[in-house]
Amino acid sequence: MIHFDSVTKRYPDGTVAVDDLTLDVPEGALTVFVGPSGCGKTTSMRMINRMIDPSSGTLTVDGDDVTKVDPVKLRLGIGYVIQSAGLMPHQRVVDNVATVPVLKGESRRAARKAALGVLERVGLDPQLANRYPAQLSGGQQQRVGVARALAADPPILLMDEPFSAVDPVVREELQTEILRLQSELHKTIVFVTHDIDEAVKIGERVAVFGSGGILQQYDEPARLLSNPANDFVAGFIGADRGYRGLQFRHATGLPLHEIRAVAESGIDGLVLGPDDWVLVNRPDGTPFAWINADGVDLHRKGSSLYDSTYGGGSLFRPEHSLRQALDAALSSPSGLGAAVDEDGVLIGGVTADDVLAALNSQRREALPKLGSDGKG
Repeated sequence: MIHFDSVTKRYPDGTVAVDDLTLDVPEGALTVFVGPSGCGKTTSMRMINRMIDPSSGTLTVDGDDVTKVDPVKLRLGIGYVIQSAGLMPHQRVVDNVATVPVLKGESRRAARKAALGVLERVGLDPQLANRYPAQLSGGQQQRVGVARALAADPPILLMDEPFSAVDPVVREELQTEILRLQSELHKTIVFVTHDIDEAVKIGERVAVFGSGGILQQYDEPARLLSNPANDFVAGFIGADRGYRGLQFRHATGLPLHEIRAVAESGIDGLVLGPDDWVLVNRPDGTPFAWINADGVDLHRKGSSLYDSTYGGGSLFRPEHSLRQALDAALSSPSGLGAAVDEDGVLIGGVTADDVLAALNSQRREALPKLGSDGKG
C-alpha cells in the first residue's frame, strides 16, 4: 500500500530529517512510527500525504509516486488526525465531521446525516453533534478528530501523536478505542508517537527511528521487545522490556488455586489472623476488595470497605496475557491474582511462580501470536 524507497528529506540548511528510508507499510495494518523528538518520524508520515515532499528517493501509495499526484486529490483520500484534534472552533461537531465529504461534493445534508453514524462509531453520543469543540472534553474532541478523519471512509489514516495531549486515563481509553475501530475497519494506519509503550500496545508493526532520521529497527512488537537490533533500540525501549514482553505470551492453562472469599453479608462473622487475607465478593459473585484483620476491625467501626486500595488491579481473565496474570499476582496483597470468568465471577487464583513457570515453558515453544489487544 505505502512504500518508501531510499527516501531522504534534506532541508536547504543541510539538516537531514529523514535519511535513506526504505520501508513498506502493509495494507490494512496499524503501523507505528516511534522515536525521540527530532528523529524524523513525523516528517516521514507527512511525506505520505505531501505535506512535505521528499528530497530524493521514491514514496508510492498504491503504486503511484506521490510527487506526481495532485496533493489536494491525494489528501482527500487520506484521513488525518493530529494532536489536540485540530477542530474548527467556529463549526459545530457535526459540521467538523462532515468537512471532507462536503469537500468531495457530497451534499451538506447527506454529509451531516452520515456524520451522526460516524460519531456513534467512535463512541460518542450523537447528541453532542450540535455542540462546539470548546464545549467538549479533551477526550471527546480527540474522538471527533478521529470521526472527521473516518467520515469519507478513506483507505489510509495518518495519526500524528493524536493522544499525547490528554491525560493518561483518557489516553488509555482512546488507545483501546482505536484498536476496536481497527478490528472492524482494517484501515491502513500510520500512527506517530514518542511513547514506546503506546507503540507496542497498538502497533502491528513498529518502526523505531533514531537521531538523524535513520530507521533503527522495523519489526513486530513482540520481536522488538525480545530482540532489539542495537543499543539505541534497547535503551529506547527501556530496562523493563522483558516484563512488557509478557503481554505477547498467553495465560491459557495457568493452574488456578483456591481463594478464600466471602460475600459482603458475611464480613461481620469473619475471624482472621494477622496474615490472613480474604476476597470480598458482591452478591453476583464478582470480587471487589481484599480485607485482612485490620479491615474487619475497621468495618466493625463503621468505615467503608469500598474504597480499598486492593481492588481492581489484582483481577485478570485467563484468556488474557501472562503480563496481566503476573500483574494481578503482584498487585494482590495475598500473593494470589484473582482470576475471573467473562462475567467477572471469581474462578480461582494464580501465583507469580506459576506465571514464571508458564513463561519458561513457552520459551521452549514458538512465540505465540496474540491479537493487537493482547488477547489470544
